[in-house]
Amino acid sequence: QVQLVESGGGLVQAGGSLRLSCVTSGRTFGPYIMGWFRQAPGKEREFVAVISRSGDTTYYADSVKGRFTGSRDNAKNTMYLQMNSLKPEDTAVYYCAAREGGSIKTTIRDYDYWGQGTQVTVYS
Repeated sequence: QVQLVESGGGLVQAGGSLRLSCVTSGRTFGPYIMGWFRQAPGKEREFVAVISRSGDTTYYADSVKGRFTGSRDNAKNTMYLQMNSLKPEDTAVYYCAAREGGSIKTTIRDYDYWGQGTQVTVYS
């Protein structure tokens, strides 16, 4: 079992930046593939980014590509999401998730553990 806690959300003007963190505990962080997802009001949860175990490979949703950067520090059991050039449509609750499986996935059902989420609100 692994526990995940997100932080770093907040209120930011369009064009601004935020850095989200996801700290894990309970089990060794390294073996998990880590993902970021988000859920806007009235919408389904959607994929944002995924980071391989080593951090060398990342994939992003088209909507955030070029603006968001995912990374991880296995020594600190922490994953990050640097969000730049934020837009009002990025407003959502952002969740980190951990996957025990061997391959990178971008679908919600493939992740085994979830954090409680952190709110990001972008105003114009």
